[in-house]
Amino acid sequence: MDGTTLELPLFLLATFVGALVAGLSGFAFGLVVSAIWLYILTPLQTATLIIAFGLVVQGYSVWKLRGALNWRTLWPFVAGAALGVPIGVGILTWANPAHVRAGVGAFLVLYSLYALLRPAIPAVKAGGAAADAAVGFLNGVLGGIAGLAGILVTIWCGLRGWPKDVQRTVFQPVAVAIFAMSALWIGARGAITPDTIKLFLIGLPALFAGTWAGLKLYGRLDEAAFRKVVLVLLLVSGAVLVI
Repeated sequence: MDGTTLELPLFLLATFVGALVAGLSGFAFGLVVSAIWLYILTPLQTATLIIAFGLVVQGYSVWKLRGALNWRTLWPFVAGAALGVPIGVGILTWANPAHVRAGVGAFLVLYSLYALLRPAIPAVKAGGAAADAAVGFLNGVLGGIAGLAGILVTIWCGLRGWPKDVQRTVFQPVAVAIFAMSALWIGARGAITPDTIKLFLIGLPALFAGTWAGLKLYGRLDEAAFRKVVLVLLLVSGAVLVI
């Protein structure tokens, strides 16, 4: 941020809304905040803060789900991610900010359109653990580049046809693992600056408030209608980034 008057309020608003959506849906924090943060922060700061805040938000959810975790299902995703994360972090440290912004915007548009318009298709049964590991690898690369640690796994869980409760016990722990690995790789490269740490501390109250509000609203609103509203907002945000 260059210190203009509106940048800090925008940062805090994006943090709150991202945490609210994540509290309700179990994912999409990075998707929501990146639409704003990439205009006021560098790609490295954006990814680092998504990873740090994601560890807080998703870590709490995974702790609550710990008794339902199936490690036999999880390990291929985590193993693949372990190979993908360092590649993504390596790309992140030299990436052009304009290219990252446009790439994330295009991904937001494609993902939102997919989620809004996806047809009913047969569940993908083929591939087994190898296919899961490949998705984990690509998810790790994307997580390292932009901090979007759970999106590809979330889509893949849906394609697999797994029940909603099973999906949540897969994509949230995988996201936490990718966040943790990305944080270690970024830290090892010395890319965590004092300014980024300051933004993390400033944003924590907005993060906690948004998460609390999201968890309170969870189950009280019409899930299908809220999901469509969020996806439309993501679609608009992505289009703005691409333009």
